Amino acid sequence: MAHLCVSSDPIPIETSHEDMIHDAQLDYYGKRLATCSSDRTVRVFDVVEGDVQKAGGGQTLKGHTGPVWQVAWAHPKYGHILASCSYDGKVIIWKEQTGPGAAAGGWAKIKEHTLHKASVNSVSWAPHELGAILACASSDGTISVLTFKNDGQWGADVFEGHAIGCNAVSWAPAVQPGSLIAPQPPTVPGQQPTPLQSVKRFASAGCDNLVCIWGFREDTQAWGKEEQLEGHSDWVRDVAWAPNIGLPRSYIATASQDKTVLIWTKDTPTAPWVKTALDPSGAPAAAGKFPDVVWRVSWSLAGNVLAVSCGDGKVTLWKENLKGVWECVSDMSS
Repeated sequence: MAHLCVSSDPIPIETSHEDMIHDAQLDYYGKRLATCSSDRTVRVFDVVEGDVQKAGGGQTLKGHTGPVWQVAWAHPKYGHILASCSYDGKVIIWKEQTGPGAAAGGWAKIKEHTLHKASVNSVSWAPHELGAILACASSDGTISVLTFKNDGQWGADVFEGHAIGCNAVSWAPAVQPGSLIAPQPPTVPGQQPTPLQSVKRFASAGCDNLVCIWGFREDTQAWGKEEQLEGHSDWVRDVAWAPNIGLPRSYIATASQDKTVLIWTKDTPTAPWVKTALDPSGAPAAAGKFPDVVWRVSWSLAGNVLAVSCGDGKVTLWKENLKGVWECVSDMSS
């Protein structure tokens, strides 16, 4: 059973999965819901006015041979495309078939990525401005980046990420921090303004208790480690880079097996990352721990509210107040 929150009361959704559900993701417009499960399937449902349509029971996508851990929707400018990753070591990219002659609303595999030697735990699409690029994190310790090229082929870069294994990946915003308020060169009348410089960068969370930041170097055409964030005392289960419209400060949230959530902030592109622990106890003193392992963290679209999913079945929402202190503004029990 998945839950879709469109009001203060969660709405239960009967997915017909036959085993535990590991992920549920709405598409860009909130019109489709994709779920994945230990039953080795992905299911796609239509959402109309906040209600999942029961007719037809959704569409079932079969292709994995192990539990499916995560699903991710591509930006709609690339069509109706969904990526899924599984314990079977595969990443499958699915595309909905439209147009005359196509199976009505059917989904087809357009890519099966089999370069990993162990479970693939996380998939994340890059910001659409950068192209159709998918990052994948695996228990074999490597990270892969799939890039859809103009000739219709997929390129793959695979590199060592974390000792023991990699649990999650999350892309940085495409715009450089601070670019919104940086002085722009004067433009000649009739000339197009200079586009904001984009950057290919993402964060990964590992079983080595570390968070690593990776950047693509145009001169070497290769991915390299830019920074390493140390702060957790156990596996880092999830990482989420906050959306940013070009303001100077960057935020990353990390969730760990050590029952803590850390917020990493970077005030300018050259400043160091500074960590702050969320305190669920409400005490202003030492940063407390959550009641259980923290599995997932997720930012709102505006990047100012953080959702934290804990092993005790609760989801809490956090917001930074004007004094720079993170406060719990809501909690929901599943």
